[in-house]
Amino acid sequence: MDFTAKQIAQYLSGQVLGDENAKVNTFAKIEEGRPGAISFLSNPKYADYLYTTQSSIVLVNRDFKPEKQTSATLIQVDNAYESLARLLTLYSQAVNPPRQGISPLASVAESAKIGKDVFIGPFAVIEDGAEIGDNTQIYSHAFVGQGAKIGCNCILYPNATVYYGCILGNRCTMHSGSVVGADGFGFAPTPHGYDKIPQIGIAQLEDDVEIGANTCVDRSTMGRTIVRKGVKLDNMVQIAHNVEVGENTVISAQSGIAGSTKVGQWCMIGGQSGITGHIKVGDKVNLGAKTGILSNTPGNQNVMGYPSMEMRGFMRSSVAFRSLPDMQKEIRALQKEVESLKSKLEDK
Repeated sequence: MDFTAKQIAQYLSGQVLGDENAKVNTFAKIEEGRPGAISFLSNPKYADYLYTTQSSIVLVNRDFKPEKQTSATLIQVDNAYESLARLLTLYSQAVNPPRQGISPLASVAESAKIGKDVFIGPFAVIEDGAEIGDNTQIYSHAFVGQGAKIGCNCILYPNATVYYGCILGNRCTMHSGSVVGADGFGFAPTPHGYDKIPQIGIAQLEDDVEIGANTCVDRSTMGRTIVRKGVKLDNMVQIAHNVEVGENTVISAQSGIAGSTKVGQWCMIGGQSGITGHIKVGDKVNLGAKTGILSNTPGNQNVMGYPSMEMRGFMRSSVAFRSLPDMQKEIRALQKEVESLKSKLEDK
């Protein structure tokens, strides 16, 4: 289906620069643009592509001023990246609309409570006492355990697992292979090995949480592990028992948070980062990739490195680290000079 620049601008409250009748029916990266596609420019590093792209329409920020004429029609919006997300959401809903109905191949317990317009795919399992909210989509081979509660407008993709008693709020998304409520890593050392400590708490996702493929949110030893409203977890993230992740925090792939740690709101945690257990990380703390946090960390700062330090200090340390081989050579040369001077003095 074709859309004109005028229609798109009206939907996004944007302003057209160029042909308002230009039409598009697909999306493309600005560097791979083609006729009939819409692209976006939000990162200045890609600005040169604006003048060579073959895309018919390009979204740009409202304060962007082109340096020369473009063949593409531009639509100025408040935030090009956010506007693209809105368009992609519409496109996604059009090509993969919500489904309804319960497959005869699904296993749904008689005592389970199923809301309106729910979809449950083949070989999905809903156990006794589970509750599924309105408009929720549960795909093939997903599992919802005994007494678990899933809110409205959630999506559980194939092979997503919610263990017994755990809770998902509204508009949550679990991607394939993700697990909410597996046992926390609790073992008591004994002379004969490690005895398992039963994990009798639950795990809870509040509203608007999304967790990526093969990500795990463990149930608590007692009480609950909580992922607060608006949190986004990438693929292969580990949230351990009794952790609390604050609202609107985002965590990139292969990161882990150890047990009983509390992470604040609006934090950004880079890939392959690790946070030790039983500490507090304040609000709006940004971790560069591969950061290791070993102690309480106050809010409103950027940190990096292992153990973590303020990011500017880490950058200065990195420069010094790269200089170590040359510094070593200089020190050895100085040592030789000192030894030579000592021996001359002794000869006198």
